[in-house]
Amino acid sequence: MLFLCLAVLASSLISIMMRVGETRARSVMGMFVVNYIVCAALACLFAGRIALYSPAPGIGLAMGLGTAAGVLFLVCFVLLQLNIARNGVAMASTFMKLGVVISTLIAILVFHEEPRLTQGLGIVLAVASILLIHTDQETGQKASWKWLLPVLLVCGGVTDSMANVFDKIGDPAVKDFYLFYTFTAALVCALILMLKRKERIGKEEILSGVLVGIPNYFSTRFLLLSLGQLPAVIVYPAVSVGTIILVSLAGVLFFKEALSRRKLLAMAIIAVSLVLLNI
Repeated sequence: MLFLCLAVLASSLISIMMRVGETRARSVMGMFVVNYIVCAALACLFAGRIALYSPAPGIGLAMGLGTAAGVLFLVCFVLLQLNIARNGVAMASTFMKLGVVISTLIAILVFHEEPRLTQGLGIVLAVASILLIHTDQETGQKASWKWLLPVLLVCGGVTDSMANVFDKIGDPAVKDFYLFYTFTAALVCALILMLKRKERIGKEEILSGVLVGIPNYFSTRFLLLSLGQLPAVIVYPAVSVGTIILVSLAGVLFFKEALSRRKLLAMAIIAVSLVLLNI
């Protein structure tokens, strides 16, 4: 349970630090490049060496799964940007968060995890709260290219599930290598996009990237550790709704945001779902 709480905290800090960084950094992709450099460096630190290769059993699988996860990270980021531009931030955020449905279904259908009745109800309430909190009406925006929304949902869910796939079929002894390959692959993709857009890295991008990169690494690490202790059908919904509630509270405390009745109701549903998920 400790690792699950730490995963929620780290995941929340990513959103908070990204919000701070995006208002200061001129190059969002440059910020992501620095972020992934920090993540890869931390993976090496925990591995105790430069984690390029090891003759340890399972290293090939870790390399394959990690590289796939890293590429998917950037694909999801690009899809999120496209959906925000075409379909609005509310719809894009909703479908990104609803990726938890895909990761939960993969845990049930592929890895045969069976949630108890109370946990199943908690999952349903978690999805309901995500829909409620992210479906405020936007003015002046009409959805187009709607096919991008389900693509984002599936991509987000599959990306999240990669950690569970490694937990189930990978060797825990090489988890630091898996993390290194994940963040290195994401770094290469982000660097290519940055160069293609002719963006540059300045002081603000470096500072913001470091502030995002540290919680980003630990959110993935703690997620892996949580999956080693708890079923994925509990971990993924708990991390998703727990992050929503912490980020919402941070918005009120640090960014002077007001919580609407809709969001207050959603947060109450989230609290109930978290209780049910842990019964």
